[in-house]
Amino acid sequence: MSSPRPGLSLPDLEQVYDTLAETLDRAPEGKRELLLVKLALLQAQALGDRATFDQLAAAALQDL
Repeated sequence: MSSPRPGLSLPDLEQVYDTLAETLDRAPEGKRELLLVKLALLQAQALGDRATFDQLAAAALQDL
């Protein structure tokens, strides 16, 4: 199993939320899903751990 990664502080997590919201607002109508898929793929590449990405994808489905 990989070593745990440090999490973001609450202020940093709030800034990530704001950046995501602003980015979604700037995306053309009908292209927001594509933007989210591209962002997820870029984040998966940066994460470099497919198993962790799979776990995060499953967690994101919870309580939708």
